Amino acid sequence: MHEMSLCEGIRRVIEDQARKHDVTRIRRVRVEIGRFAGVETEALHFAFDVVMRGSVAEGAELVTLELPGRAMCYDCMKEVEIMDRLDPCPTCGGGKLMPQGGDEMRIKDLEVA
Repeated sequence: MHEMSLCEGIRRVIEDQARKHDVTRIRRVRVEIGRFAGVETEALHFAFDVVMRGSVAEGAELVTLELPGRAMCYDCMKEVEIMDRLDPCPTCGGGKLMPQGGDEMRIKDLEVA
């Protein structure tokens, strides 16, 4: 389960920021996850609760925000949202799409106590 290692990375970032800003407790962590990032959100929530034990984010709420998949269509030259990497262009039906986003994962913000 790679979600455990993702949460370990999240914990490192949280602890670094908490030290930097003299924060002793994190209440909420909002994470943006692209549709194509390959992250199982249910597993991420479980891993988050386990990994955050003993940290400034122990007991914090994890909020996941799904980002859409995006691609550039070389047939109509528009950037479009797609549900699957192999979908045709929703604007023109073309099949020449270059993914432009949706595989990212990042901490959007932290709510402190």
